[in-house]
Amino acid sequence: MKRVINRYFSLLICLAFVFSLTVFPISSTSVSAPPANSLITEVRGVWLTNVASGVLFVPWGIERAINQLAKLNFNTIYPVVWNRGLTFYHSNLAKRVTGLKTQPLVDFMNGGNDVLEKIVRLSKRHNMSVIPWFEYGFMTPRNSALAKLHPEWLTNGQKGVNSVNEKLPEEIGNNGAFNNQLWLNPLHPQVQKFILGLILEVVKKYDVDGMQIDDHFGMPVQFGYDSFTVNLYKKEHSGKSPPTDYFNEEWMRWRANKITDFMVKINQEVKKIKPDAKISLSPNSQYFSYKYYLQDWDTWVNENLIDDLILQVYRDEAKAFITEIEKPAVKSAMTKIPVSIGISTGTLLTPVDIESIKEKVQIVRDHKFLGVSFFYWESLWGYISPESPQKRRNAFLDMFANHAVQPVKFKPIKVNPVKVKPTKNTKSGKYRGKNAISNQKKPK
Repeated sequence: MKRVINRYFSLLICLAFVFSLTVFPISSTSVSAPPANSLITEVRGVWLTNVASGVLFVPWGIERAINQLAKLNFNTIYPVVWNRGLTFYHSNLAKRVTGLKTQPLVDFMNGGNDVLEKIVRLSKRHNMSVIPWFEYGFMTPRNSALAKLHPEWLTNGQKGVNSVNEKLPEEIGNNGAFNNQLWLNPLHPQVQKFILGLILEVVKKYDVDGMQIDDHFGMPVQFGYDSFTVNLYKKEHSGKSPPTDYFNEEWMRWRANKITDFMVKINQEVKKIKPDAKISLSPNSQYFSYKYYLQDWDTWVNENLIDDLILQVYRDEAKAFITEIEKPAVKSAMTKIPVSIGISTGTLLTPVDIESIKEKVQIVRDHKFLGVSFFYWESLWGYISPESPQKRRNAFLDMFANHAVQPVKFKPIKVNPVKVKPTKNTKSGKYRGKNAISNQKKPK
């Protein structure tokens, strides 16, 4: 009962944040018209989430947010469409699989109207790109309908371990109610069919500019010991069981390659429907992503499976921030696709001052990246930020004084494939990618 009360209390606080923005809107005198003689190319994005934020829960919150962002020359919105085993749009597929067509409270607070349709419609008025964000990837809460109805879709570790303590930045402060996450098996064909179905549903149904997955679109390295995955491994390894050491190089590579195979399928199917749709990824560093979540995004870039990369670099100190953006995989990606940097604007318990944000934006520009995206809407200039909303908005207007257009997608570079002598292990995908964790230190 206490947990339920805490959750609803948190929601009331979030609604109060949004209400405060409606009481103290951006006035016409606080935002000057940008100069018309300087058009630049730069992503200026923000993630809209349902957690620790009331923007999706009140009818006027979305319109207010989009109007403010447009006045401050933002050009990209990443609205959550998949979180906690629920969709944030009207989904016929989710209705068939889970019994719920969308997140119930969001649907109720918006009078039964489709939230994503509204975001797209209002954003297009301001020529803003909308890239729906599948935030939870393969995660799902233990109490979700998806987990209860389809336990065979879940993967697990050894000795009965079936969850990970995954604390998202915006989840901090909810007493751990959603920290223990189960994991859908990204290798399972029914899971792939469901997740791909959600992605294609969004791309088909809405006038969106693409779709985005992030650091949860993988598998925790300690997982993969469910019966389906074990049997698949045995089938491809002459009856041999997977190693008990989940950091075993071949075992890691085999699982990572299976996830990459799924990315190939996603790319092919999305491009069939909408050839110009942007497949965006917002990961952690290549080292961390591969070693701990088997997400080999360096290979995804090299195989032209993604069109856009927004690296999450939520570091307080400038030195640590620079270290992350100067890593070899990042520099390599910059030569192939547009790369931007994700910057934290703070959370309820970890606010970030505006000078730190300005410093990081300048670092990004100095390093010739093609833009920034901020995590997340509520802390841009809401009342969880350390400075006043007006001061924060003025600072963003200083940073984004002129309009900016989205970077143009690079043309894929055709590389002649390397011929590899087949062996009995070729089926496992041993030759795809490279050892992504060698000669690198674990990030602090």
